[in-house]
Amino acid sequence: MLRVVEQAHRTDTGRQRNANEDAYFARGPLFAVADGMGGAQAGEVASRLAAESFEPVQRGEESPEAYLRAIARTANSRIHRLAQADSSRSGMGTTLTAALVEDDEVSFAHVGDSRAYLFRDGELKLLTSDHSLVEELRRQGRLTDEQAEDHPQRSIITRALGPEREVEVDTMTYRARPGDVYLLCSDGLTTMVREDRIAATLADTESLDDAVSNLVREANEAGGRDNITVVAFRLEEAEVPAEAKEAPTLIGPAAEEAGLTAGAVAEAAAAAAPPRRWPRRLAKSLAAVAVLAAIAGGAVYGLRHVYFLGTDPGGRAALYRGLPYDLPLGIELYSEVYAAPVQVSAIPAVRRDSATDHTLRSHDDAVDLLGDLELAAEPPVRKAAGGKQKAGTGGGRGRRSAQNGGSGGGGGR
Repeated sequence: MLRVVEQAHRTDTGRQRNANEDAYFARGPLFAVADGMGGAQAGEVASRLAAESFEPVQRGEESPEAYLRAIARTANSRIHRLAQADSSRSGMGTTLTAALVEDDEVSFAHVGDSRAYLFRDGELKLLTSDHSLVEELRRQGRLTDEQAEDHPQRSIITRALGPEREVEVDTMTYRARPGDVYLLCSDGLTTMVREDRIAATLADTESLDDAVSNLVREANEAGGRDNITVVAFRLEEAEVPAEAKEAPTLIGPAAEEAGLTAGAVAEAAAAAAPPRRWPRRLAKSLAAVAVLAAIAGGAVYGLRHVYFLGTDPGGRAALYRGLPYDLPLGIELYSEVYAAPVQVSAIPAVRRDSATDHTLRSHDDAVDLLGDLELAAEPPVRKAAGGKQKAGTGGGRGRRSAQNGGSGGGGGR
């Protein structure tokens, strides 16, 4: 089993931007980088929403890829609804590249042209594929690697969180090794610093904190045309508790020396076996156990797949997963997934009941309802926060989208 033993993160406005539209999440074993777009602070809002989406979501029984994909899609829905409700934020969006460490694997979710790299044995390997116009042309053979490296339209992306109601999220899982370093970054790094320099910096620097600081500095020294965000983490073997190492396991010859041969086990089992009679009382007990098991199975399903809205301890409208019941001994059949930045008291009275009636819903229905209540609340739900812009919507700094008129003018990201 591997664990995160070192991590570092930096974000910087760069030399040519007035605001930082990047955001990140770094709380091992979960990491993410988001690069917003949209202009007029809309990009800051989009990327911050994406990064904040990781904060309240607890891991259930789903696979790491499914977990990351669900967070990305929830962020997409929230950003899209906010953009639809506010014309000044129309077309806003953000890239997202996220990583989750579990056991000896690292899983990723990816949308846009932020990147994830693996640094192993002195070599840097790109793990994600850019969702950009230039990358599409390169894959089609219409651009060489050298042409793609400095292409004037490399800022035009083809996929992002927010601009569309639905988004396709790339997910992947890689087997990790002790000593691996994983690096997530916005394109403010990769457009300024070549991959061989990134590898050299990771190889020549003793700590990840110094390496990340040096990478941000090099990107600025090369021109710093965009916001720069770098998140890195190193994996090593997790220490096995001493008691686990010392606990004897009777296998093979050791078991025979202890007298646990196949014959001895069979004789002991025969001696301990009760008479093979099935009294009526036992049959009834088994039937009761079966009923209880079915009820428990339904409860477990509800805990994983059913959602409802309620009020958190701070009076905010919140999304919960599970069933809205408390059992004796303080056992709760639900957990908070996300608390919206709006007080229930700020929701119009005619709609307030829908935020507190605990009606059981699907995940998508609950998320959509909470988003609608956020937009209906007074005063406005959010302040502008970190992010980046998606193209084709007219003015505003930042990147442009090939889906929305990406071939027009406008300067880079």
